[in-house]
Amino acid sequence: MRVSVILAHPNPASLNHAIAAAAVRELARSGHDVAYHDLYAEGFDPLLPTDEIPEGAALPAQIDAHCREIAAADGIVIVHPNWWGMPPAILKGWVDRVLRPGVAYRFVEGDSGEGEPVGLLRARAALVFNTSDTPPAREAAVFGDPLESLWKTCIFGLCGVQTFRRTTFGVVVTSSDAQREGWLAQVREIVRRCFPA
Repeated sequence: MRVSVILAHPNPASLNHAIAAAAVRELARSGHDVAYHDLYAEGFDPLLPTDEIPEGAALPAQIDAHCREIAAADGIVIVHPNWWGMPPAILKGWVDRVLRPGVAYRFVEGDSGEGEPVGLLRARAALVFNTSDTPPAREAAVFGDPLESLWKTCIFGLCGVQTFRRTTFGVVVTSSDAQREGWLAQVREIVRRCFPA
């Protein structure tokens, strides 16, 4: 199975990096073909230029490679912090530039974009791991957990991914080493169950 792992956090010493590394190791241990992208380390440009918007537009080599890879992936793992109820801008830019028409979705013939798109992603499962410094009860009560709707419905649901699971780890800022080790064990177990050998 081909699984794409996308990481969006600027600090190599972060829990997000440890989560991504744990997921990559578990996937490799299970015999999967893993494509790993640390968007900050790669210098991914999140800005979507006007001439890239239309379906079939000529794409820069890096974007084209990401598009081909995500279209061929059997599974997807996304790792990022919760910043203002959203992913970091670099990851939103990856969504804008890579999960594009003709790659991740299309509209039926005669639909100029006002109707319901058809998902094109081959991946049947997607995992999102994110970290937070907001307690889960406050996130749900005050903010309504916008990341769940964003990833499950607005992105992966629209793009045809049938199985979705999101796990949040927090509160990170007050966590102990033992808690973090427990969270990494949880990552490995979730990955193992979602993408068995």
